[in-house]
Amino acid sequence: MNHYRSSALALAVLLLCTGCNKSLQDPNVMLSKEQKDPIEALEVTSKVDRSHFKYKQTFYVPIYSDIYTDSNNGKVLLSATLSVRNTTLKKSLYINKIDYYDTDGALVKAYINGPIELPPMATLNYIVEKEENKGGSGANFIIEVEGADKAVTPVIEAVMIGNFNNKSFAFSTEGTPVIQ
Repeated sequence: MNHYRSSALALAVLLLCTGCNKSLQDPNVMLSKEQKDPIEALEVTSKVDRSHFKYKQTFYVPIYSDIYTDSNNGKVLLSATLSVRNTTLKKSLYINKIDYYDTDGALVKAYINGPIELPPMATLNYIVEKEENKGGSGANFIIEVEGADKAVTPVIEAVMIGNFNNKSFAFSTEGTPVIQ
């Protein structure tokens, strides 16, 4: 019996300690190959000469963190996956900004502190959990990218999924260039 109590206590302490570590609860960390934040893994650590870059674009990506069903049931929370894809075979894409805004246009979270490099043919996926309901029905991402030339134009999409009663659904949105 004493061995059982020791094992139960050790398990409880382990669960308590991992519950305090937010990175272990972040689905972006848990679902990555090396259990690291996918954005931090792509951060540019060396100085990149951007003076020769000829392509720079800002994209608006609509995200629905909730949608309304009907007057009786109110809203349904959704999870979203933001996907930024480098479609070139040989050139890196640099991402300078990934900012998440709520329905009222207030900044909820800036996802990067400095530029990240997305290698050729690579994809960055980032999950917004359905429990994160700060965004609202009009949430969005503003993403700023740049590269050597227009050949590095990315594909930027978001996929939202949710369920209501016994039905599940999914839909996607595309990033739209922002005209400045």
